[in-house]
Amino acid sequence: MSAGQCLSGGAAGIALLRLEQAHTGTASWTAAHTALQQATADPVSCAVDTSLYYGAPALSFLLHAAGDHPGHRYDREVVDRATTTITRTRLAQAHDRIDRHRRPAITEYDLISGLTGLGVVARRSGNHDLLRDILEYLVRLTEPLDGLPGWWTLHSHQRTKPAPAGGHSNHGMAHGITGPLTLLALAHLDGIHVSGQTTAITRICDWLDTWEQHRDGRGRWWPKTITLAELDTAQPVQTHPHQPSWCYGTPGIARALHAAARAMNDHHRQHTAEQALADCLTDPAQLGRLTDRNLCHGTGGLLITARRIATDAHCHLDLSPALACHQRTPAPVDQPPGFLTGAAGTTLADLATTVTSWDSCLLLS
Repeated sequence: MSAGQCLSGGAAGIALLRLEQAHTGTASWTAAHTALQQATADPVSCAVDTSLYYGAPALSFLLHAAGDHPGHRYDREVVDRATTTITRTRLAQAHDRIDRHRRPAITEYDLISGLTGLGVVARRSGNHDLLRDILEYLVRLTEPLDGLPGWWTLHSHQRTKPAPAGGHSNHGMAHGITGPLTLLALAHLDGIHVSGQTTAITRICDWLDTWEQHRDGRGRWWPKTITLAELDTAQPVQTHPHQPSWCYGTPGIARALHAAARAMNDHHRQHTAEQALADCLTDPAQLGRLTDRNLCHGTGGLLITARRIATDAHCHLDLSPALACHQRTPAPVDQPPGFLTGAAGTTLADLATTVTSWDSCLLLS
């Protein structure tokens, strides 16, 4: 595996930072070009399990972020073609699985490893035909199977722990159903529609509404997962909000519901999502659970997610608590250099610019 082609922790993620800096004038195009050379130095991985965050799809996303700056025009054709082939293979496998009435692996559909992430690449590259095919798959993913949601998985969401008995519904932006929800909604807002798209959006929103929590006076929040045992008792084991992260916390889930509300012109849901974020930002207990500055599960992710929701909000959202939380959280001495959990992502959050729409790989734009 080539670390250069890794968007999450390798050279590709660092190049994403250099591109944003070059576009905003905070670094040179020479530095950005050097970073791109490092990311693309090795033979491109076109394996069927490559994704938005690794291999040809990751490089496609990166090179489209580069744009067409004079003197540095990048050949995207090879990685775009490879990404299309990978995506169509993955789609065929997913439809075959659905046809056989089997449950999905998280990596089939999620943002980080699955078809939602490949949909992000198709959207970024302007391959709308491929994106529509992915949306049609996501519609099928939401169709109930044996009385459970179609995205209900028997796989664990943690590598070090076994899957819960009977499986679970995962609600995180990184690995759960809010990733597909956001892609369905953003595509709808882009004017890209397929049959059943709004029905799929409604199905996911209705499910999340069922599990919305209001306990402890901490505003609205949603459990990370729901297991079969919790479904049977209609009560989640999780008793308080998760740390307010992009990947699994209230900010990421609120972002998904906010995008869905805008797509469906649902003012009540939009207000609910905005209020959930506002309550999160004013809850010292939640903010106190953040101990890192990174994008995935740290203050950087909270800050950039809050900014994007605020951009499209009906009401005024005070982002100063998120900014203060980020500024007072120290960077670890041994912080890695990468994008999702490293210094490159933290620096992007500090820049507070999105000229390259780099945050679309997080489904924030």
